[in-house]
Amino acid sequence: MAEEFSKTQHVRVGVGVLVQDPLHPGYIFAGKRKGSHGAGTLALPGGHLEMYESWQECASREVKEEMGLHIHEIRLAYVTNDPMPAEDKHYVTIFMTAKCAEETQRPQNMEPHKCEGWNSYSLKDLKGLLQEGTSSETSLFGPLKQLVEDTPTKVLEVFGM
Repeated sequence: MAEEFSKTQHVRVGVGVLVQDPLHPGYIFAGKRKGSHGAGTLALPGGHLEMYESWQECASREVKEEMGLHIHEIRLAYVTNDPMPAEDKHYVTIFMTAKCAEETQRPQNMEPHKCEGWNSYSLKDLKGLLQEGTSSETSLFGPLKQLVEDTPTKVLEVFGM
Protein backbone atom coordinates (compact mmCIF):
# COMPACT_ATOMS: atom_id res chain seq x y z
CA MET A 1 0.00 0.00 0.00
CA ALA A 2 2.87 2.41 0.73
CA GLU A 3 3.88 2.30 -2.95
CA GLU A 4 0.52 3.84 -3.92
CA PHE A 5 1.23 7.13 -2.15
CA SER A 6 2.92 10.01 -3.87
CA LYS A 7 6.22 11.25 -2.55
CA THR A 8 4.54 14.41 -1.22
CA GLN A 9 2.24 12.52 1.12
CA HIS A 10 3.47 11.90 4.64
CA VAL A 11 2.22 11.19 8.11
CA ARG A 12 1.89 14.35 10.21
CA VAL A 13 2.24 14.62 13.98
CA GLY A 14 -0.52 16.40 15.85
CA VAL A 15 -0.72 17.33 19.51
CA GLY A 16 -4.08 17.53 21.29
CA VAL A 17 -4.34 18.94 24.80
CA LEU A 18 -6.80 17.91 27.50
CA VAL A 19 -6.89 21.21 29.41
CA GLN A 20 -8.70 20.77 32.71
CA ASP A 21 -11.37 23.36 33.48
CA PRO A 22 -10.28 24.85 36.84
CA LEU A 23 -13.85 25.90 37.69
CA HIS A 24 -15.38 22.50 36.90
CA PRO A 25 -13.30 19.55 38.15
CA GLY A 26 -13.62 16.52 35.90
CA TYR A 27 -14.23 18.66 32.78
CA ILE A 28 -11.93 19.59 29.89
CA PHE A 29 -12.15 22.26 27.19
CA ALA A 30 -13.09 21.47 23.59
CA GLY A 31 -14.36 23.48 20.64
CA LYS A 32 -16.11 22.91 17.32
CA ARG A 33 -13.69 23.05 14.37
CA LYS A 34 -14.27 25.18 11.32
CA GLY A 35 -12.38 25.95 8.12
CA SER A 36 -10.22 22.80 8.16
CA HIS A 37 -10.49 19.03 7.89
CA GLY A 38 -12.92 17.83 10.51
CA ALA A 39 -14.99 21.03 10.27
CA GLY A 40 -18.13 20.82 12.39
CA THR A 41 -16.64 18.27 14.81
CA LEU A 42 -15.67 18.77 18.43
CA ALA A 43 -11.91 18.80 19.02
CA LEU A 44 -9.35 19.58 21.68
CA PRO A 45 -7.02 22.56 21.39
CA GLY A 46 -3.87 21.57 19.56
CA GLY A 47 -2.08 21.49 16.27
CA HIS A 48 1.00 20.37 14.40
CA LEU A 49 4.25 19.59 16.14
CA GLU A 50 6.89 21.97 14.77
CA MET A 51 10.46 20.98 13.94
CA TYR A 52 12.66 20.68 17.09
CA GLU A 53 9.71 21.42 19.39
CA SER A 54 9.03 19.26 22.45
CA TRP A 55 5.54 17.87 22.96
CA GLN A 56 5.15 20.10 26.03
CA GLU A 57 6.26 23.20 24.10
CA CYS A 58 3.79 22.41 21.31
CA ALA A 59 0.94 21.90 23.79
CA SER A 60 1.72 25.18 25.57
CA ARG A 61 2.08 27.14 22.31
CA GLU A 62 -1.11 25.79 20.75
CA VAL A 63 -3.24 26.39 23.86
CA LYS A 64 -1.91 29.96 24.14
CA GLU A 65 -2.53 30.63 20.41
CA GLU A 66 -6.02 29.12 20.35
CA MET A 67 -7.38 29.84 23.84
CA GLY A 68 -5.20 32.57 25.33
CA LEU A 69 -4.50 30.31 28.33
CA HIS A 70 -1.23 29.67 30.12
CA ILE A 71 -0.92 26.02 31.14
CA HIS A 72 1.37 23.96 33.35
CA GLU A 73 1.77 20.38 34.59
CA ILE A 74 1.84 19.29 30.94
CA ARG A 75 2.13 15.51 30.71
CA LEU A 76 1.81 12.75 28.14
CA ALA A 77 -1.53 10.94 28.31
CA TYR A 78 -1.86 8.80 25.17
CA VAL A 79 -0.98 8.41 21.48
CA THR A 80 -3.33 7.44 18.65
CA ASN A 81 -2.77 6.44 15.02
CA ASP A 82 -5.32 8.36 12.95
CA PRO A 83 -5.60 7.51 9.24
CA MET A 84 -8.16 9.76 7.52
CA PRO A 85 -8.50 8.24 4.02
CA ALA A 86 -11.59 10.29 3.10
CA GLU A 87 -9.53 13.45 3.61
CA ASP A 88 -6.31 11.97 2.19
CA LYS A 89 -4.54 12.57 5.52
CA HIS A 90 -2.83 10.47 8.16
CA TYR A 91 -1.83 11.69 11.62
CA VAL A 92 -0.19 10.36 14.72
CA THR A 93 -1.79 12.32 17.57
CA ILE A 94 -0.01 12.87 20.86
CA PHE A 95 -2.45 13.68 23.65
CA MET A 96 -1.15 15.75 26.54
CA THR A 97 -2.89 16.71 29.79
CA ALA A 98 -2.52 20.16 31.33
CA LYS A 99 -3.86 22.45 34.01
CA CYS A 100 -4.54 26.16 33.74
CA ALA A 101 -1.76 28.16 35.37
CA GLU A 102 -4.34 30.41 37.06
CA GLU A 103 -7.45 29.07 38.78
CA THR A 104 -9.73 31.75 37.35
CA GLN A 105 -8.59 31.52 33.71
CA ARG A 106 -11.31 31.13 31.11
CA PRO A 107 -10.66 30.31 27.46
CA GLN A 108 -11.00 32.97 24.80
CA ASN A 109 -11.64 32.18 21.16
CA MET A 110 -8.36 33.53 19.77
CA GLU A 111 -8.92 31.99 16.30
CA PRO A 112 -12.60 32.45 15.43
CA HIS A 113 -11.87 31.50 11.80
CA LYS A 114 -10.79 28.02 13.05
CA CYS A 115 -13.09 27.42 16.05
CA GLU A 116 -16.67 28.30 16.97
CA GLY A 117 -15.74 28.72 20.66
CA TRP A 118 -14.66 26.77 23.73
CA ASN A 119 -16.87 24.92 26.20
CA SER A 120 -16.22 22.50 29.00
CA TYR A 121 -17.12 18.80 28.72
CA SER A 122 -17.14 15.79 31.02
CA LEU A 123 -16.17 12.30 29.87
CA LYS A 124 -19.88 11.41 30.08
CA ASP A 125 -20.65 14.30 27.68
CA LEU A 126 -18.00 13.10 25.21
CA LYS A 127 -19.13 9.47 25.42
CA GLY A 128 -22.70 10.65 24.80
CA LEU A 129 -21.61 12.43 21.61
CA LEU A 130 -19.72 9.30 20.60
CA GLN A 131 -22.83 7.14 21.03
CA GLU A 132 -25.04 9.63 19.17
CA GLY A 133 -22.57 9.64 16.26
CA THR A 134 -23.89 11.24 13.09
CA SER A 135 -27.40 11.62 14.51
CA SER A 136 -26.10 14.40 16.75
CA GLU A 137 -25.58 18.00 15.66
CA THR A 138 -22.02 17.65 17.01
CA SER A 139 -19.74 14.67 16.54
CA LEU A 140 -16.17 14.11 17.70
CA PHE A 141 -13.10 14.87 15.56
CA GLY A 142 -11.38 11.59 14.54
CA PRO A 143 -8.45 11.66 17.00
CA LEU A 144 -10.70 12.71 19.92
CA LYS A 145 -13.18 10.01 18.93
CA GLN A 146 -10.40 7.41 19.10
CA LEU A 147 -9.25 8.74 22.48
CA VAL A 148 -12.77 8.55 23.93
CA GLU A 149 -13.29 5.05 22.50
CA ASP A 150 -10.00 3.85 24.04
CA THR A 151 -10.39 5.82 27.32
CA PRO A 152 -6.88 5.08 28.65
CA THR A 153 -6.12 5.26 32.38
CA LYS A 154 -4.29 8.60 32.19
CA VAL A 155 -7.35 10.16 30.54
CA LEU A 156 -9.65 8.77 33.22
CA GLU A 157 -7.45 10.51 35.80
CA VAL A 158 -8.04 13.87 34.07
CA PHE A 159 -11.78 13.36 34.50
CA GLY A 160 -11.32 12.44 38.17
CA MET A 161 -12.06 8.73 37.70
